Amino acid sequence: MDVILPVLIGIGLSMDCFAVSLALGTTTKNKLLDTAIIIGLCFGLFQTGMILAGWAAGTGLLIYIAGFDHWLAFFLLALIGIKMIFEGSESGDEKEPVFVLRIIPVIVLSIATSIDSLGAGISFAFLHTDILIPAIIIGIVAFIFSFGGVISGTRLKALLGKRIEIAGGLILVAIGLNILFTHIFAP
Repeated sequence: MDVILPVLIGIGLSMDCFAVSLALGTTTKNKLLDTAIIIGLCFGLFQTGMILAGWAAGTGLLIYIAGFDHWLAFFLLALIGIKMIFEGSESGDEKEPVFVLRIIPVIVLSIATSIDSLGAGISFAFLHTDILIPAIIIGIVAFIFSFGGVISGTRLKALLGKRIEIAGGLILVAIGLNILFTHIFAP
């Protein structure tokens, strides 16, 4: 597997991390760099861990689904992407979060932003590919997006808002379609 696919999947999966990090950046007045590093590391590590957990779960299922695994990979990525598009399209009053850099809120946010990676990890298992390097790449992308989101939160949140989730969802749906078409039309 080349580097481009994990980077693109990482970008798609990191949109939740970026959106949350933007919000955190708007509420972080002191120790902005420390907060950015901690949030970036936690979000990146949880993205990596969920990809690995999903891959491990999906690998056990391969015997049973080998004939339609590309359809399942497409379905999972498309489902995650459509969910992100829907969430990004929802309107309503968004309350600014009150954030204090404490372990429990950071872990809860890390889990919440990486749940989608579990499904993506299952998709990797269906592609019969090694996972360690792609998982690390996805974690690094999540770190970069999260770090950048916290740092630029005060400037970009008003400009991008929930549209960033829509972009991430569209990327995941496009990747799912690419997997499906590659397997259907492969020689």
